[in-house]
Amino acid sequence: MNTILVVDDDPQLRHSFKKILTKEGHTVKTAPTGELGLEIVRESVPDLVIMDVRLPGMNGLEALQAIHEIESKLPVIVMTAFGTTETAIEATKLGAFDYVLKPFEIPDILALIKQAFEAGRFMRSRVEIAAMPEKTSTDAIVGQSNPMQEMYKAIGRVAPTDATVLIRGESGTGKELVARAIYQHSLRGDKPFVVINCVAIPDTLLESELFGYEKGAFTGAVSRRVGKIQQANGGSVFLDEIGDMPLSIQAKILRLLQEKSIERLGGSKPIPVDVRIIAATNRDLEAALAEGRFREDLYYRLKVVTISLPPLRERLDDIPLLAEYFLSRLTKEMRLDNPGMTAEAKTLFNDYNWPGNVRELANTIQKALIFSRGGPIRKKDISQAIRNERVERAADEDTLNEAVCQWVHQSLSSGARTDLFTSLTNRFAKILISEALNLTDGNRTRAAKLLGVSRPTLLAKIAKYHLRTETSVKSDEF
Repeated sequence: MNTILVVDDDPQLRHSFKKILTKEGHTVKTAPTGELGLEIVRESVPDLVIMDVRLPGMNGLEALQAIHEIESKLPVIVMTAFGTTETAIEATKLGAFDYVLKPFEIPDILALIKQAFEAGRFMRSRVEIAAMPEKTSTDAIVGQSNPMQEMYKAIGRVAPTDATVLIRGESGTGKELVARAIYQHSLRGDKPFVVINCVAIPDTLLESELFGYEKGAFTGAVSRRVGKIQQANGGSVFLDEIGDMPLSIQAKILRLLQEKSIERLGGSKPIPVDVRIIAATNRDLEAALAEGRFREDLYYRLKVVTISLPPLRERLDDIPLLAEYFLSRLTKEMRLDNPGMTAEAKTLFNDYNWPGNVRELANTIQKALIFSRGGPIRKKDISQAIRNERVERAADEDTLNEAVCQWVHQSLSSGARTDLFTSLTNRFAKILISEALNLTDGNRTRAAKLLGVSRPTLLAKIAKYHLRTETSVKSDEF
């Protein structure tokens, strides 16, 4: 449960916030002035502050600075209802997590609150390095194997510098934890840490999310907006899944690294920005370079220091430590007594390839806890948990295979055409390309990347099948 402090001199707004946020499961404290808000923060630091700019006595900007003297990593959302957004932008420069213009929509503010909680957790929750399971209750990087020892050395060497870092590794190996550890041990550890997932944000929104926009830059841009990179000024930005970033935005990240400046969408004036870039990817960047999907100049700018995370199958000796860590952590989260694990159960760990890496191991331990029903985790509990993981990964594929097989069977049984192979192949290709275009909102470069073909090949197929990028072909044609 999170605690939110709302500071505003409007009693109706405080009441509304308390009613809405309490219903969402949060503990809500309120204050009508900046001075009273500061007293509450001094008594017990909340997880988030939502504060108006115009307050009687100490104004919101003064209160913001005072709050960050108490706790520099406490996220503060600033509200304003007056005139231009210059005051709100000033608040961002002073370290506000974000700002909203009154009046605002409830879903929008709830989404922003969720982001602020996550950012606060990333900044304030320590990541222990080379932790022993029995001695830690927080996020930790666990492992004593030789590959992990080399990784710890790399973190120690690069963290105190301002060098750009590229973290590479398969999905589920813990790239985000390594990025947080670098940030927390850096000279910017008391400044903002902004996480941006380049895959989770649609291409059409990613540029404005990163760099902000000017009023009138596009339909709906009713005011100037500061981007996430400028919000992190003085701190660090973690660009997760950068291997999936569109080429147009790669060019702007390159400019940031080269010139230490950005331009808002619709703007023409360079804005100086001082941030450290930490990037991560599970993609084969060298293959992307060869195919023209990733800029070579950005590639070399990012890999000033490269930290490679080993997959779990290459550090099997660490699995017992990791299992004990997850068992200890999960029992606390699930409010259970730690039942322990039999020696026979542990023998199964090295017989599995762990394609989902550390994340899959954590899921397996959680399932085994449930199967064990309070007793020590046994071999059959681990076996069942691993089997369920395999089934869950295969379920979607099996469903798709069944649908395709039914479609092919019906077509073959009808015997209506003599060129059935060509007809079915073309129909499937048309569906596949159309769905890729739908998923990318008609962006042919991104669609080609999804399909694993070159852009010229995709364009030729679009022409062959007379497809329009805005046209959808339903997958229920099977």
